[in-house]
Amino acid sequence: MKRLLLLAALAFAGSQARAEVPEVRIARQFSMGYLQFNVLEHEHLIQKHAAALGIPEVKVSSFRFNGPAAMNDALLSDSVDIVGGSPHGMFTLWAKTRGTKQEVRAITALVTLPFMITSNDPEIRTIADLGRCKKIPVPSVRVSSPAVAVQMAAAKQFGIKEYARFDTATVTMSPADATVALLSGVGEVNCTLALPPFLQQQLEHPNIHIVANSFDLMGGPNTYTVAYTSVKFHDRDPKLAQAVYEALLEATDRVNQDIKAAAKYWIEDSDSKLSVDFVAAAGTDKGVRWTAVPERTMQGADFMFEVGTIKVKPASWKDYFFPEAYGLPGS
Repeated sequence: MKRLLLLAALAFAGSQARAEVPEVRIARQFSMGYLQFNVLEHEHLIQKHAAALGIPEVKVSSFRFNGPAAMNDALLSDSVDIVGGSPHGMFTLWAKTRGTKQEVRAITALVTLPFMITSNDPEIRTIADLGRCKKIPVPSVRVSSPAVAVQMAAAKQFGIKEYARFDTATVTMSPADATVALLSGVGEVNCTLALPPFLQQQLEHPNIHIVANSFDLMGGPNTYTVAYTSVKFHDRDPKLAQAVYEALLEATDRVNQDIKAAAKYWIEDSDSKLSVDFVAAAGTDKGVRWTAVPERTMQGADFMFEVGTIKVKPASWKDYFFPEAYGLPGS
């Protein structure tokens, strides 16, 4: 009897130990602005850094979403832990959750890159012509970086009070589907907010042209994507949070050292038919910088506050980043 009780106790202890293996659930979107996440998973970098900090086993899983709204909902419902998305999508959640246990902040930036307003209509050449766009696909209306860029374009051309002038034309659509719709030349999609590598794919076609560059609309080179999580996840296991931060830094280094390997991972994870060379070229195109340093993020936050999309104005970029990043020369 004692032996049976001992075996049962050992079995229970073993099951408890297995149940306590920490898990990191990662969410990302469809563009290639999250190459670090692909590297993290394929090269097991979270597990590597966790082990170095005394966490012998970590389960890492990943999920893919079309835009920030769905990912933010998943983060708030504790369905995912780490999200890759635009600073603008993160600002929306940060402002809503600030000061609560669900507060969301960024861990690191991922990439600074330009995206373009493109069109297949020869009469749409400038921001002033955007009223001719029937439908403008964006990852999520109002809160994604492309959607905010459309608002900035309207404000730049017509004044801040007209920031929402083109909002009724924006529709939620993945970058890949938007590219297919634009290239088809049928239907109502005659403009897109094109992101690498879909931008480069579009520009191979002579009837597609650039109308505006996001760097011009947003006052210069700016962070396109960040990795963010909840204070709850960050504080629950500080060592695991540190491991995630260090893994992201190493993943950024790996992308810079071997863009072709990162491109290969992205192609595999996205079921893309594009070639490694094509994706790698898009990932090193003019203006693209894979960096953990947040660049000009405050400009986006200030704009969203000014037009009322968020109700809290940050005093500094450090308000919406975790302390691990404070040593970076952010803005």
